[in-house]
Amino acid sequence: MPTPTGQMTVTLTRELEQFVRDKVREGAFATTSEYIRDLVRSRYLVEKDREAKLRALDAALAEGIADAEAGRVVPIGEAFARIRAELGIESENGQS
Repeated sequence: MPTPTGQMTVTLTRELEQFVRDKVREGAFATTSEYIRDLVRSRYLVEKDREAKLRALDAALAEGIADAEAGRVVPIGEAFARIRAELGIESENGQS
């Protein structure tokens, strides 16, 4: 079943209008509407991805706060030593 569509009127400056028409003329898009849809779709996907990343970050922060409140913590030196070991990075005193 096709996705329902809506219709909008977009007003552009002459410079932007010419830019869109030039892109269509270059052949990548059949119509100006197709080009505008592609731009909006690209921006939509970028913002959707950003929102998903922010939700994941919020969840990770909440998990970390809950762990800290429950006493599930590691001293900072030990935490960095674990990270350095996992990444194969030597510490400041030359040990990995």
